[in-house]
Amino acid sequence: MWAYQPLGTHGFGRLAILMVGAVSMALSCTQAYAEGCISTTYADPPREVLECSGGSRITAEPGAAYRLIDRNRDGRPEAIELKAKGLLIEYDARPRGGFQVLSPHAVASVRGTTWAVDVTSSGTAVFVETGRVAVNRASGGPVVVLKSGDGTDVSPGRAPLEIKPWTAARRMSLMVRFGR
Repeated sequence: MWAYQPLGTHGFGRLAILMVGAVSMALSCTQAYAEGCISTTYADPPREVLECSGGSRITAEPGAAYRLIDRNRDGRPEAIELKAKGLLIEYDARPRGGFQVLSPHAVASVRGTTWAVDVTSSGTAVFVETGRVAVNRASGGPVVVLKSGDGTDVSPGRAPLEIKPWTAARRMSLMVRFGR
């Protein structure tokens, strides 16, 4: 089940879609999600893919609790608020600038890349497949910059963020959730 929360009366708030039910084969359905975005649901593995104008592609695993943020109301999200589970973001900044994922524990900012963010009650994990992503705590503090193959785990508290190359097993366990 994927649940979308309306964002008011502008931009992405104009359409709120609740998709519930079993996904049958590889491609279940394609729907207009909001201005500039198309939503497609896949079954193997179960996931939803949002293709937005300007080159953004957001893949959400089942149960991901997130909200797109379109600050300038141009029909293209500049950020996502992620409360639970994982997203894979493929973002091409050439047409328009940066993008952020805001979680309860971290802020991940990028100019153009492919990366994943996974939120649990105990923290937020950020992994970069390609490119570079700046990460800091939601409460502020020093920023770390992750490059391809790097990840960091942001837990509640004040411990410094550590950049670690992720093992193949950890990368695969995350990326397989998004059909990678």
